[in-house]
Amino acid sequence: MLRNARTSRDASLTFFRSAGMTSSDSTETVFLQILWDWLRERQSLIRSPFFPVFFSLIIYLSCCFPYVCLDLLCSKLALVRRFKIQPQSQVTWAATCGCLRKILRNHACFIFPLSVVHWYWKAVVSPPLAPDTLSVVRDVLACLLLFDTQYFLWHLLHHKVSWLYLVFHKEHHRLFFFTTLNPSLLNCHPLTEMLFFITNIYLSVEAHSGYEFPWSTHRLVPFGLYGGAQHHDLHHLKFKVNYFTHWDRLFGTLQREHIDTEVKKHRL
Repeated sequence: MLRNARTSRDASLTFFRSAGMTSSDSTETVFLQILWDWLRERQSLIRSPFFPVFFSLIIYLSCCFPYVCLDLLCSKLALVRRFKIQPQSQVTWAATCGCLRKILRNHACFIFPLSVVHWYWKAVVSPPLAPDTLSVVRDVLACLLLFDTQYFLWHLLHHKVSWLYLVFHKEHHRLFFFTTLNPSLLNCHPLTEMLFFITNIYLSVEAHSGYEFPWSTHRLVPFGLYGGAQHHDLHHLKFKVNYFTHWDRLFGTLQREHIDTEVKKHRL
């Protein structure tokens, strides 16, 4: 028994040393290393210019799917309508199929060309070590803050210049440019870059979902730093308020106290 225990311990130490880690590393870091090793075994796939397109599409559709199901159930279940910001808004199969066609078109016309440019401009590197947990959290938060800063200015410009709003505003959420650029600017690990993409896509889908749940992300983030779906819904109602929360506070475009009133008025 002692020999088996010693063998198991030696095998664990060998694994840690071969990965450049020590036995004191956190479980999360070990998991990240295992995940990264699995991805590195598929380098030919990850390095393809097609990979970001399919990766983005799969993550986006996966995030949208639960909300599409809720929309289709909303007319039948009062429990679902209770959490819908605009319960009078009905979603049909025709509208869902039209939205799917638009998503596929945006990925083909916008995301794929940008992926090719990014693939040509910066080759995908595969360092042997995964990032540690603290680095992942730090870099993802930094990318999100930089993304919000860029999109606040870009979004605000659209609402200040009428022709930009008419030509680009309905497409600017799909352009993928800032999402691709920021991890490169911050020199993020490729695994961190992928985790940032997943986080950013989920937050974008949630903000446009039209649902307000007790477990929504903005209720979990302290100090009102994240606006959420109802916050962004008011932006679509009034256009010149509620772009991005922390920048709204600085530039005087935050409107929070009358959200419920405005949404109810719109429902009527």
